[in-house]
Amino acid sequence: MSPSERREMIRKENTKLSLTRQCKLLKISRSSIYYAPVGVNAETLKLMHEIDRVFTKYPFFGSRQIAAYLPQSGFSAGRHRVRRLMNIMGLQAIYKGEAQAEHQQEAPTAPYLSIPAEEARNHAAQSGLVQRHHLHPCQERLSVSGGNHGLGDP
Repeated sequence: MSPSERREMIRKENTKLSLTRQCKLLKISRSSIYYAPVGVNAETLKLMHEIDRVFTKYPFFGSRQIAAYLPQSGFSAGRHRVRRLMNIMGLQAIYKGEAQAEHQQEAPTAPYLSIPAEEARNHAAQSGLVQRHHLHPCQERLSVSGGNHGLGDP
């Protein structure tokens, strides 16, 4: 159930359950009962119309460029406000994306990951001792079968 549906379930005229208790039972904040949404003022509407006009003329402008262009028309708004209003209006800059085919390269894979499962069973397990740094490299090492757990006697 959405929070707006739960807010509608609150009955202010109910004397048996207080508003605080009703809010706790419905798991909504008490302040949300008293909130009355404020409409958009005339100044913001004018700014939105100007953003729409600029965006129609330059559809490749993002919020930064529109915010920089607005003072020419006598409007002043920061980039974050322009971005918020563009999101409300559903406007998004059109720009050329990166060509995926030209720049996309295969990621290097480890050799043991590229072996199919059946072939991997036939490969001998490499001991982790061979690949590790040892204090006494001249001593002989015992390769322990069963994986790379690093156990072995010098």
